[in-house]
Amino acid sequence: MKTLDDLFEAAAAARQKAYAPYSGFAVGAAIRAASGAIFSGTNVENAAYPVGTCAEADALAAMIAAGERQIAEILVLAESPEPVMPCGACRQRIAEFALPDAKLHSADPTGVRESIAFANLLPRPFGPRNLGLE
Repeated sequence: MKTLDDLFEAAAAARQKAYAPYSGFAVGAAIRAASGAIFSGTNVENAAYPVGTCAEADALAAMIAAGERQIAEILVLAESPEPVMPCGACRQRIAEFALPDAKLHSADPTGVRESIAFANLLPRPFGPRNLGLE
């Protein structure tokens, strides 16, 4: 069984590179693909607020660019009083590639605070089935 140390370290390293001058809310994310490869990302804010990028979307783009298409687990790391979960748009992005048993881990700089099945976070996503593609 794989530990979460590698995901945590990748997300923490990405978080250190966050560009969050407006919110001050730095986020790192790391995805373990079905192959075992790890892809990380960080949030990138922009003065034109709606064009920023979430850490989860950044990690997902790296995974796709590497030719991977299946998420086994994802870890999101941010400093917050409550465990941080992906925003609604990122939940939809993750759902497109999450394996049925994919896990989501929420962490802060001290470690993992909560782990849940991704299907419990977004139980009935819009996806390829709705388009008749599965």
